[in-house]
Amino acid sequence: MQTETTTRTPPLPSRLPAVGTTIFTVMSALAAERGAINLGQGFPDFDCDPTLVGHVHAAMSAGLNQYPPMAGVPALREAVAAKVARLYGRCYDPATEVTVTAGATQAILTAILCAVHPGDEVIVLEPCYDSYVPNVELAGGRVVRVPLTPRTFRPDFDRIAAALSPRTRMIVVNSPHNPSATVWTREEMQRLEALLAPTDVLVVSDEVYEHMVFDGGQHVSASSLPGLAARSFVVSSFGKTYHVTGWKVGTVVAPSPLTAEFRKVHQFNVFTVNTPVQHGLARHLADPRPYLELPAFYQRKRDLFLDGLRQTRLVPLHTQGSYFQLVDYSGVSDLPEAGFCQWLTREVGVAAIPLTAFYEGGLEQRLARLCFAKRDETLQAALERLQRL
Repeated sequence: MQTETTTRTPPLPSRLPAVGTTIFTVMSALAAERGAINLGQGFPDFDCDPTLVGHVHAAMSAGLNQYPPMAGVPALREAVAAKVARLYGRCYDPATEVTVTAGATQAILTAILCAVHPGDEVIVLEPCYDSYVPNVELAGGRVVRVPLTPRTFRPDFDRIAAALSPRTRMIVVNSPHNPSATVWTREEMQRLEALLAPTDVLVVSDEVYEHMVFDGGQHVSASSLPGLAARSFVVSSFGKTYHVTGWKVGTVVAPSPLTAEFRKVHQFNVFTVNTPVQHGLARHLADPRPYLELPAFYQRKRDLFLDGLRQTRLVPLHTQGSYFQLVDYSGVSDLPEAGFCQWLTREVGVAAIPLTAFYEGGLEQRLARLCFAKRDETLQAALERLQRL
């Protein structure tokens, strides 16, 4: 006689017990369900340059489809180093100081995992991109949250200085900033440089929107200040720059001692990044016009969107960079931010993201984030709906 056996999945204590379904997933699903125009998603709805696709196709056709070197295709690393030197004046060694990554999110995770040990403190400036805090927690670090100045989102250096302690291992900074669209000035970057000078604190500088700075402004890379460059993992994104977010290719530049530790982790969490895309990107980087023309490209979209928003009851905040626009909806509704964004999606047919999603526990400011990296027709259709508010 056989005895009946039962199967049981063993319990698995969560490494990220506070993480559930993100607001981004919730809002995108709601937008799809209601047929809303999705301005919550932070990626373009238009195609990339067909020349870039041609470069990748040529690489595939030439048989460049096997593993590349762990750190990335040499030609791409050389092109990245040349670009950084040309734009920011810092010469990185392509062999020992430039690494190609599976997007910026993997780059940030790897930088944190290689540097942060259990019990180390990491300063995160809120509101912030949603991967920063879970990355620190996965490394066993302690997150120290410092708010940017509400409404202006400028860094508060007195608060940053007060947050520094003997246990501080790293600070994560982001300019141009998601979600607020502010851009750090040279003076602010210099203040950070001076503040950290007497410490051993490392920096993750998230610069994925580096080529989206408007009104004649300038992106000030951590690479451009010697005191910051010496302690920074500087993260960039081909996905953002070339409208190919789904390709998930980015780079990290850092001094060779930091890069050596970065690559120890990189080789075991992704090993390397797909070969033909790297070769295609290397060829595309030879022409600087696509990224040099990007500020004007997105400023035109920002201005088109702003002109339309001014005919609504929403009040746009100033957008200095990135492809995001914050709007104050307090003249429309007294709902909390998450409730307003859900109402806007259901009843108006435009999806947005509440700013509270970028804070621990939320900070209600009656602000919502919209993305203008969309076709003009998409933006015009959304504006027509918003003008009926």
